[in-house]
Parts: sequence; C-alpha cells; structure tokens
Amino acid sequence: MIRGTTYRKSHQAVQRLAPMRLKPRDILSVLVLTIASTATWASDVISQDKKTASKTDTCYVEGVSDRLNCGFVTVPENPNKPDGKQIQVHYVVLPAVKNVNHEEALLAIAGGPGQSAIDNAAGFDAMLSKVRQQRDILLIDQRGTGRSNLLTCDEGAQSPLSFDDDNVDTLVEAQKCLEQLDADVTQYGSLNAIKDFEVVRQHLGYKKLHVYGISYGTRMAQLYMRLYPEHLATVTLDGIVPMQQSVLEIGAAIDRGFDLLFKDCQETAACHTQFPELKTEFDQVAASLAKAPVMENVYDPVSGEKTMLTMTRGKFYGSIRMALYQANVRALVPHAIHQAAKHNFQPILGLYALTLENGGMAMGMHASVVCGEDMHRITPAMREQAKKSFMGKTMLEGLEATCAVWKVPAVADSFSEPISSNIPTLLLSGEIDPATPPSWGELAMEKLSNAKHFIAPYATHGVAYQSCANTLIADLVRSGSVSDLDGECLKKDVRRSFYLNASSVEPLNATSVKTTTTDDNASTEAKE
Repeated sequence: MIRGTTYRKSHQAVQRLAPMRLKPRDILSVLVLTIASTATWASDVISQDKKTASKTDTCYVEGVSDRLNCGFVTVPENPNKPDGKQIQVHYVVLPAVKNVNHEEALLAIAGGPGQSAIDNAAGFDAMLSKVRQQRDILLIDQRGTGRSNLLTCDEGAQSPLSFDDDNVDTLVEAQKCLEQLDADVTQYGSLNAIKDFEVVRQHLGYKKLHVYGISYGTRMAQLYMRLYPEHLATVTLDGIVPMQQSVLEIGAAIDRGFDLLFKDCQETAACHTQFPELKTEFDQVAASLAKAPVMENVYDPVSGEKTMLTMTRGKFYGSIRMALYQANVRALVPHAIHQAAKHNFQPILGLYALTLENGGMAMGMHASVVCGEDMHRITPAMREQAKKSFMGKTMLEGLEATCAVWKVPAVADSFSEPISSNIPTLLLSGEIDPATPPSWGELAMEKLSNAKHFIAPYATHGVAYQSCANTLIADLVRSGSVSDLDGECLKKDVRRSFYLNASSVEPLNATSVKTTTTDDNASTEAKE
C-alpha cells in the first residue's frame, strides 16, 4: 500500500506514446495508443502487507494537485491456480469534486496494449474534469503495466538515434526479453485483466461503473460489457477496436492516415503551393532509405549535442506515423518530409525526438495480448495485403517473431464475436485517425442496441482529448442515456494550419507580421 507517495513524470506529456527505449521496430509494432504522462514510483514507496489494503490511503500524481486515494488488490497470476504466485494490481481514485454519488465511478482504461492508466492520470483528469464533478475517476494499472507486475525489458544503453533497426534479429531480442521477465507471460491477456478490474470494483465497493476506454482500452471496455454487464451504467468507446477486428489490421489504417495527410495538404491552398509534390517527395525519401540508411552527424534535438544519426526507412515511417496522432504535430509533417527530400533530416529528427525517452509502454504485456488475441486471426488474404504495405509488412514480421518466442495460447473463437448489449454506449471516431478509422466504430455497432456513433471530422486519435466530446461523456454519465446526445459540436474545425517552414504557418515572404502560432484559428491564408 502506498501512503502519501508521489507519482512523478519524467517529461512533458504528449498525445501519443512509443515504447521503452524505442528501437524503431518497436515503434512500428505498437498498435493503438493514447495520451501518455510518463511517471515512475517515488523512491519513498512504503510497502505493507496485502491485508492492510485500504481505499483510504493517499498518494499524489504530478499534474493533479489533489490528494488522491490509492491502493492495490492481490490476485493470483494464474486464476486457475489460486494458491500459486500472487501479483499486485494497483489503482488510484480521483475523488469526485462534489459529494454526488459515491456508489458509482468512471473507470478510465488506457490504451497500448501496454500503457499505465496511473501514468495517464493527469491527462485523464483534464479530459474527464466535467465527469469528475459528479463521479470518482478510477484508474487501474492493468496487469503487466505500470505498477502491476510490469512486463518490460532492459534494452541496453545504445542511442536510439544511432541504432540501426535494419539489422535487428527480432527473434533473438524477444528471447532475451522473455528471459528477463519473472512472469508467466501467458497470463497477461485481456480476459484475466478484466477479472482483476472486477476485483478492484468489489474491493472499493462501487455498485456501478461508467467505463471510458480509449484505443486498446475499448477492447477492455467491450469485454467488461460482455462479462459483467450488471455492473456497468454507461460505456464510452473512443478510438474503437471492435472485437471482430484483429488489431494487426492497423497497417491499412496507418496507410489511410498517410494518404489523408497528403490529400489534406493538396486540398489546402498554402500547403499545396509550398509542397506541390509532397507524396512524390515522401516516396523518393522512402525509396532512397530502402537502399541504405543515411548516416551523418546531427544535433541531438533534446541535448543539442552533436551525435551520430542512422536514419532508416523504419525511423522515417515511424516518426511520421507517430506525428499523425496529434493535430498540432501533424501540422509539421509536410515541412519535415520536404526537407528530408532535400537531404535535411533535422526536422524529421525533431519528430522522432518526440518519441524518445517515453516510459510506460510495457512491451512484454503488449506481446502477451497481441500474441494470444490477434495473431491467430491473421488470414492469408490479410498477409497478402500486408505485403503491399511497408508498415503492415514490418509490423507483422516483427510480431510473428516475437509470438514464436512468447508462445501464448490463442483465445477461443468466441472472443472475436461482436458485443451484444443494451447498455447506453457512446462511440467516438476521428475522421483522420491514423490507427482506428471510423469504419471500425461502425463494425463495433453491429449488435449494440442502445448506442450512438459520432465521427469528428477534424479529430485524430482520442476524440475526447481534442473536442467537445468530453462534455458529451459528462452528459452521458449524468443522464445515463444516449438519446439526447447531439454530436453537432464535433463538427467544429479544430485543425492546425500546416507549417510552411521551420517556424511559421505563413510563407517567409508574407507581409503579415505574425510569424508563428499554434492557435486553432491561426492564419486563414494557410488553411482555405
């Protein structure tokens, strides 16, 4: 149990996350993501016997000024061996601002698979601030993530900038990782984790939960709907992974995200004028890097020191892919591609740097989930389709090698059946989401009889973080009904103007004195 401790984040939160030390092949293997506010346990953690676990103990999370409630439950690693190895599943409760209804809470489930919900506490608190006026917010570190028997590996001290991901033996790396883990990795899938969540609910005494899941967290939310519907009041699925869908089909979704970027630039007057051959330039850079990586001395975008960069095709694709998750970072991509075509990789390096030094993505848990729940769903047709896509092909090859080592048994076929439910359910999709496109939301709707699906035309991944959808969630929790929810406010144009150079959304010869901006309404010349 943790008394008066602090969860400290190591750097500023960003709205996408890449794993661990970020070997570029790992970047390509991450499937669905959410915001991240990376944190570690404070050094003054006080451990106590599990029998003293109590929801009255206190802790703090950086970015949240309030004193929070924290604790853990102890569960068997293998539910079929109740007397075997035990693990702790940690939780944090952000208490409701008003004393409205403490018999209910909203459970916010992080993405990944592999993210820590507690590390996302500040982001969840900001996004769910209106919900928190009336309900507690419950965060649980899913088994294998964060503080709940974390499954992650030490990948050594080699600089990710100089690391050559073209020469990685994924099979060997996966075996090294597995040997580091003190865990039965076959026990860290979604089904066991849902049982843990239910143990936490019972421990805290909540009679009903409202559930918000983002990305992979939407799979967890749907499993909760299937297995424990009597304990759920409402559900919100944001960036939806339907049960019928293998997350490995994200390769096509990523390609769609790239195509939408090129289309958006072409249809935006200033961007098209500045970068008229953007797609051609992208293809040229990718083709050149496919022949050989670029190796040169560059300035480290974090430290400012001279360092060796090995820019591979994987890093190039991965940097752009991650940038598409966040609207304001997406606005930088055309300029970065254009400069790369001119053999200046510093802007791409800047995008890549946004993925460095991230913590919280437990790749061991990630593999346990994907290998048991998704790999067996890959059909010959999907394999053929993946061969046409660099992203799809690379991800599939890497995960096949990892899963050959992880040896997680496949879940039953019934796992992939659509969720049949009349629980009030709000589904949210971003039209330019590079991971979970709106069509996935429509697929999830197949047997939901009391649901509404809203598509935000200008949103990327995580609609509630970048639109009025957070108000819709609060309305759903308050009313317990989707009938009066209106998604009209989602049509507000929240796009960011494309940067036309290193510092401005306007041409360098523009007469305007404004040189830089990140405002939503910035530079009408750059977005017409």
